[in-house]
Amino acid sequence: MSMEERKVGLPTQQNTFDTLKKILRDAHRRGGISDDPFQGVVPPEYIPNRVTIPTLEEIHALKEVGSKALVVIIDLMSGCGHRNGEAFAASLEGMVADDVYRITEQIEGKTRQRAPLKHRKPGEFREVPMPATVRESLLRYAHEAGADENGFLLRTQRSPYWSHKTLEYQWSAARKRAGITRKLNPYTLRHFFASNCLSKGIPITDVAEWMGHSNINLTYRIYRHLMPASIGRAAKTLEAGL
Repeated sequence: MSMEERKVGLPTQQNTFDTLKKILRDAHRRGGISDDPFQGVVPPEYIPNRVTIPTLEEIHALKEVGSKALVVIIDLMSGCGHRNGEAFAASLEGMVADDVYRITEQIEGKTRQRAPLKHRKPGEFREVPMPATVRESLLRYAHEAGADENGFLLRTQRSPYWSHKTLEYQWSAARKRAGITRKLNPYTLRHFFASNCLSKGIPITDVAEWMGHSNINLTYRIYRHLMPASIGRAAKTLEAGL
């Protein structure tokens, strides 16, 4: 009730509720709590809206007219599943292998300050697959623009880091120049990443980890309609054994 009154987002309410439920249910099962503490408790219900996914043609169109820095953002978000702030912190040091990018921190989009990753403690990181297209994009930008003393690639004339306003301005300008009328925002690039993974048969558990979701249930609720027809595949598999 307190979270509702403070207008905390439903995804956060759901994740908090699920975590607390696991802890208290475990205590109940072990005898630490005599009664089921969740008996009669109505959980918050988070039902994500159906996601909008940009087409590959739209992504290419944006890259053709966008700034070189925006191209890096687009490649990281659509190719590796970065969040906005994580893409702002693009760095060659994140390329720990030819096909692996290690996301160690983000740039907070409002304050333009370095910050830990969402759902993680300072120093924690996650590793994601890095397609050759993304690797070449980062190397090309580094060669042309260079990096700062901390190894970060993206900056503006007035600030060492990008912000949400920087991305919003550049994205809107590129979308207009590309003639894209659909209501696409930068976050839809993450949806493209998830769609690309799931349509190729990559397990949703891996996708959830790469996208930095704290709860796989969130990933499933958002993207389950993108998964290949698992029931149909199961039917064929079972038929082979009959």
